[in-house]
Amino acid sequence: MTTSSDMPKTTSTDETGKPQKIIDAVHISKAFGSTRALDDVTIAGHAGEVHAITGENGAGKSTFMKILAGAERPDDGKIVIRGRETRLNSARDALNKGISSVFQESTLLPNLTIAENMYLGRELARHGFLQRREMSRRTQKALDRVGLDIDPGTPAGTLTVGEQQLLEIAKGISTDASVFFFDEPTAALNKPEVDRLEKIIFDLRARGKTIFYISHRLEEIFRFCDTVSVLKDGCLVSTVPKKTLTEEKLVALMVGRDIGDLFPPRAEKVSGAALDVRCLMVSKGAPDLKLQLQCGEILGLAGLEGQGQREILRCLAGVQKPFKSDIRTTTPDGGTSLLAPEKGVAACLNSGIGFIPENRQTEGLFMDLSIYENISIGRLFGLGLIRPTPKTGPAVKGMFDRLHLQARGLRAPVSSLRAATSRR
Repeated sequence: MTTSSDMPKTTSTDETGKPQKIIDAVHISKAFGSTRALDDVTIAGHAGEVHAITGENGAGKSTFMKILAGAERPDDGKIVIRGRETRLNSARDALNKGISSVFQESTLLPNLTIAENMYLGRELARHGFLQRREMSRRTQKALDRVGLDIDPGTPAGTLTVGEQQLLEIAKGISTDASVFFFDEPTAALNKPEVDRLEKIIFDLRARGKTIFYISHRLEEIFRFCDTVSVLKDGCLVSTVPKKTLTEEKLVALMVGRDIGDLFPPRAEKVSGAALDVRCLMVSKGAPDLKLQLQCGEILGLAGLEGQGQREILRCLAGVQKPFKSDIRTTTPDGGTSLLAPEKGVAACLNSGIGFIPENRQTEGLFMDLSIYENISIGRLFGLGLIRPTPKTGPAVKGMFDRLHLQARGLRAPVSSLRAATSRR
């Protein structure tokens, strides 16, 4: 695999011969209620550089990106672009000033075509009429660049999650920007798509662009990036060249302790099958799947996108009705119970099956409801109303604390959470 150090660079330099500083976030601070998401953070981006912004969940990575993308306003600090202090009033304002962002969560409108989404808010028009043919031509060129072989007239809502992410990347790089933000761009991509993303990033870098790569995936940081900035609890821990780091050193910077403390001994396995899939046919004519998930075990389903993993999980959770099934679960008293996925999500939930969908916003969360309601909505009582029991409040508060959700409180709308937080 070609690494970033093997790729040629074309960088702009200042009068000292050093790479030109394109953007500088100086002493940036941002709070959400009592939670300080960023505290006096200073990070600069240079021409022809892939700069990783990394850290644990809740470290402040996405907040930093949103501030430089114009989606959030800092409470303190300043942003300097090419030596001039700049105020970013909106995402459109940031784009006009040369900053393009590929957000982690989809911003596509499913009822519009790919071409309409590509130019939404910056439509090509002449004499008051949309230049649809030209928008389609340019969209096709952008799709070819990311290896997405789909007609620009296709409705965006028909795309897979991976295809939607590639379209988001195509939207970002189609602008003539000088600074690019990629926020966890590989979360929904398979290996060939990640390889294409690598080529895109290295091409941007070779053209002298500044790329901020938001990720906590160590393999990608060492594969793609030149410089690494580590955030922890909203503070900047260090900014160092990638070549000075090892995985152990980087993890120690991210978590604040030696890597030896991260991996406690595995607990002993509990005997017995938690899930015994004796027969599962996701659709008529599909292969008959058989598998066992043992208690205390993590079972992976591997394969390229479209090989059936998604359908298998959705059938097991009752989201999708299988053509045929014979599935047993282990009950708390050690017995077995027949799982009936054809009866839907509620039946599977009552049998102890939880489901975390790939698209959190459209299938996993009720964005207009509170954090409290979203956490506790797995159990509905009466006429579809949530009726808290004496145990509900402490249980929800305990989950809120365990996940380190950065929010004003349990009654805050879940839409107020940052993307990395709402994905948990």
